[in-house]
Amino acid sequence: MTSLATHPQRNSLKLLLRRNRILQGMSPGQWSDLEPLLAVTEYRKGELLVHQGSTEMEQFFVLDGILKRVVASPEGKEMILRFAAETDMDTSYAAWRLKTPVPYSIVAVTKTGVARLALPHWVEFLERHPEVKARFEFEVMKLMSEVMAHTITLHLLDAPGRLARFRRKHQDYIGRIPNKELASYLNLTPETLSRLKQRAAARA
Repeated sequence: MTSLATHPQRNSLKLLLRRNRILQGMSPGQWSDLEPLLAVTEYRKGELLVHQGSTEMEQFFVLDGILKRVVASPEGKEMILRFAAETDMDTSYAAWRLKTPVPYSIVAVTKTGVARLALPHWVEFLERHPEVKARFEFEVMKLMSEVMAHTITLHLLDAPGRLARFRRKHQDYIGRIPNKELASYLNLTPETLSRLKQRAAARA
């Protein structure tokens, strides 16, 4: 973990951060306020950023790679709730506001670089910059709506419909998420997903 302010690739990392949906459009003064709070960390494929049940709350901005938010039952059965890639983020914000442990894990799907900061510091920053707070809370609402829509989709659509919806909604992820991960997200076996992909390719 390296502070963004002293990172050898600071300038290129700041360019990546400026594309983030929440941070884009921030003023130089806002960047000066935020930059000292950010640390940059690289995660290997499969590495945990947040453990389900953790009380350590953080805010993550994806620089490169893909994260997943996943929830596990006491028996160990897992369900992937969403993916997040460049320009996106993940957060423990809702759990922090509700004063509960984080109800999911955040895991690197691929080798992933993030800019991160402790949630209390992020919340203090947001209180100083209401327009950034408004963008952030809008993205949190979209994120929660996306998770709910995905959960409903698993119950209402058949297997081809689930894959078609994913391709329609997440074209930028196609080819980047390993088959095993995508199959889990769509509640399919990897074999079923491969057959559906072959059928779709034959029709194209």
